[in-house]
Amino acid sequence: MKIATVAQMRELDRTAIETYGISGPILMENAGEAAYYVMLGELGDLAGLEIVVVCGNGHNGGDGLVTARKLHSMGARVQIFCLGNLAKFDDTVRPFYDMVARLGIPFHLAPDEEALPALAEALTDADAVVDAIFGTGLSRAVEGRYARAIELINASPAPVFSIDIPSGVQGDTGQVMGVAVRADATITFGLPKPGNLIYPGFEYGGDLYVTHISFPPELTTRDDLHLAIMPFLPLPERPGAAHKGSVGKVMFVAGAARYLGAPYFAAMGFLRSGGGLAFLATPETAAPFIAAKGHEIVFMPQQATPAGSLALSNLDGLLEASQEMVMVCLGSGVSLEPETQKLVRELAVAIDKPLLIDGDGLTAIAGRPGLIEHRAAPTILTPHPGEMARLLGVSVREVQADRVRAALRGAETWRATIVLKGAHTIIAHPNGRAYFNLSGNAGMATAGSGDVLTGVIAGMFAAMHFDVEAAAQMGAFIHGLAGDLAAIDLGEDGVIAGDILSHVPEALQLYREEHLALSENYYGKITVL
Repeated sequence: MKIATVAQMRELDRTAIETYGISGPILMENAGEAAYYVMLGELGDLAGLEIVVVCGNGHNGGDGLVTARKLHSMGARVQIFCLGNLAKFDDTVRPFYDMVARLGIPFHLAPDEEALPALAEALTDADAVVDAIFGTGLSRAVEGRYARAIELINASPAPVFSIDIPSGVQGDTGQVMGVAVRADATITFGLPKPGNLIYPGFEYGGDLYVTHISFPPELTTRDDLHLAIMPFLPLPERPGAAHKGSVGKVMFVAGAARYLGAPYFAAMGFLRSGGGLAFLATPETAAPFIAAKGHEIVFMPQQATPAGSLALSNLDGLLEASQEMVMVCLGSGVSLEPETQKLVRELAVAIDKPLLIDGDGLTAIAGRPGLIEHRAAPTILTPHPGEMARLLGVSVREVQADRVRAALRGAETWRATIVLKGAHTIIAHPNGRAYFNLSGNAGMATAGSGDVLTGVIAGMFAAMHFDVEAAAQMGAFIHGLAGDLAAIDLGEDGVIAGDILSHVPEALQLYREEHLALSENYYGKITVL
């Protein structure tokens, strides 16, 4: 499913009106009707229910007026509280105001905070609340009567239905602009907006319903819509004559004296994803400890620095070994030792195979896009927000304030596929396209989880034979699905990287058998009407 930015959504609206003759009032009527049908499905018999509609004076408020009229027609006892100014209703909204006025639906103007006690009283007895205060284009902090009204809505025990996006959530970034409605369900129109899917906006929205409100398919599938929810690609069947060479040889340059888990989880993540041969180039002083647990790994002990990390003297041997591999994964737990960081930079430039850089390897190349931007072979970078901030030379706050922009900027700057980890992971490609992965859960915020992801992405490339871009997307989903299965078995609080790793085969089996059902039902908080 495509995702539209706020500006793109405005353009879709304009095209629908000017090219297809689908007028603004028709779009507004369809939007309000869609919200009404969601409420009907959620609440059942509407007759006699006390429903409070809180609206502004923009088009989001107009959608709320249509919803109010439809609810009233089914016998609900509706009250409308308008926080805006009637004089600001435009030609699209005003007819819908006239309709509710002629129908005698109670309409309260609350232009200042002194009028809010009546809203508070109505919310006390409400069976449901409709939030139609702001749309997706909110650009400044919510203050005054708007903030107070949102606080009153959030204090109400009644279920809340937000129109398009919870009021107070920014449509492109998912950021809360001071205060925001916490909805039980959100009905968005045309296509999801980034703010519907990015935390914290996703968390504020509850169940997400998407309706195209009569947009023709050519609008919602336009090629210039570069954001999308990650597509579900079928896993290829494992050939009956498969052997360990045919399902991939990947070298992991990873580990140091203090970091024994990262190389283990990366290499084993690859093997658990169907990989054939995981070669681990790790300091000779660390290899025996990792080998005590990772019996299936092929070890390539390397010379160590006095601090127990990979020495620069290993460069030529590692380059030679890389020629036998289909992919190299570089950086998991290699440490920040200056000599090792230099080794990583030299390898990043000289390796001519598909390359995945993670962990301490990202620190080594941070601020030096010229090191890899001209690589002939594809590159994947898998940063968490802190590493992304170092790569771009900005603060973590800036990255988290607009994760999509950060991922796309990184992909363009580094000419690499960026897997920006977090809730929800964003996979951005150098061609300007980005995908949202919605699998995974908060229990995966644990040491080693990202190293498992490195291995799973390598498995999608080397064993499943996806191209680099698809491997990054599929790796993120399978990794998240494994984490979800672990959380189902164990609960989110106690999940560790080993649990995610052990559930990777189950995730692959489930996906292989039911990927079509997963594509329709896995994202249970999203329903397309």
